[in-house]
Amino acid sequence: MSQLRYGPRPVADTTDGKVPNREVAATKIGAWSTSLTATFLTDPGVIAAVLPPPLEPPAEPMVKVSISRVDLGGGRAPFGAGTFAVAARHRDTEGYYPLLMPMTTEQAVIGGRETFGEPKKLADITLETVPEQSSGSAVRGLVTRMGVGIIELDGTLGDELDPPPSGERLDYYLKFLRDPGGAGFDDDPWLVYCTRETETRSHRAANVALTLRESRFDPVADIPILGPVTATLSERRSQQAGRLVERVPAADVLPYAHQRYDDVSPVDTRK
Repeated sequence: MSQLRYGPRPVADTTDGKVPNREVAATKIGAWSTSLTATFLTDPGVIAAVLPPPLEPPAEPMVKVSISRVDLGGGRAPFGAGTFAVAARHRDTEGYYPLLMPMTTEQAVIGGRETFGEPKKLADITLETVPEQSSGSAVRGLVTRMGVGIIELDGTLGDELDPPPSGERLDYYLKFLRDPGGAGFDDDPWLVYCTRETETRSHRAANVALTLRESRFDPVADIPILGPVTATLSERRSQQAGRLVERVPAADVLPYAHQRYDDVSPVDTRK
């Protein structure tokens, strides 16, 4: 009989006592990505309204949007990734709380959601640059979900910039699972710190217009753009590490659980 692939597999011994996790290992590869990233200021009240406890509004109500093409190398096809995040604070740390992390592959979605608690969803993502004779290179990034191009960055590339120094950035996630009995969550959620050590090898200014389109599934259009949009196109790679920081009472997180799920239930009675 040939090997039954659904059967048990041996667990490799490790010196640190940790069980090997392919999803965590994948975050250590350090694949290079091309990322079009834009930031803008929004209403401080909006930031406060979308942050679940124990996160709090930061001093500056910043929003960060990125659309990326990730090159896995080894002859493997690149995949698309994105982030729509608001600045946040937890105790004495400053970071970002992503409201949406669109991905083009199921593997990227499942690993991120189950292991780190990342709010990932499947989407169609394109990022392209097109040389133009008169005005340099055009750049366009688009995230499409449920038939709507919810996030679009469109403009031209500007001057080459000095790459920012390598450093660490912090994202906050809330890791939870629904109770199959219908009683909210199956346990109190965890607040997760996800740190990324990032290296940049090219960095270029971009003059872009940011469009956030209406969607009942991904209400990014509810976040007002109040001020100029600053953007760059970068080639960078990062390695991430996550850690469980503290339990959060389920009652505090339940009102925000909808941020992670598409409301396409057949029992939905809303018009």
